[in-house]
Amino acid sequence: MVTFHVGQKVVCIDDRFKNISIDQGIRKGQIYTVRWAGHYRHYVDGDFYGIKLMELNRGNDDGPEGYGAADMPFRATRFRPLVSDRIKSMLGIKAPAPKKEARPSMVPSVKPKPKVTTPEKEREEEKV
Repeated sequence: MVTFHVGQKVVCIDDRFKNISIDQGIRKGQIYTVRWAGHYRHYVDGDFYGIKLMELNRGNDDGPEGYGAADMPFRATRFRPLVSDRIKSMLGIKAPAPKKEARPSMVPSVKPKPKVTTPEKEREEEKV
């Protein structure tokens, strides 16, 4: 389970509410800032980990479909943390910097053949 902290930027990934006709104010793809995060107990919705957003105050839930909750948090599962490099943050590691050492060549090194010296043929003139 992802936990959030106050001041963290989050992105809404689920803005659909079943059986609720009142607009809840969040929009899928919109970026928000966390102002509260923690466990919440609601007598109808049960226990859940929720967050409250700086950009929205839900007010008292005392309308025709309300249950009397004051500024009820959204379920945290409706959001994900905003990250600049998602893969790096999921891995939690940083790629090592390339080494400055010379890498071995993919082509095998060719050593020059030793120069073979053969005795020169004696000239016929010297033989005579």
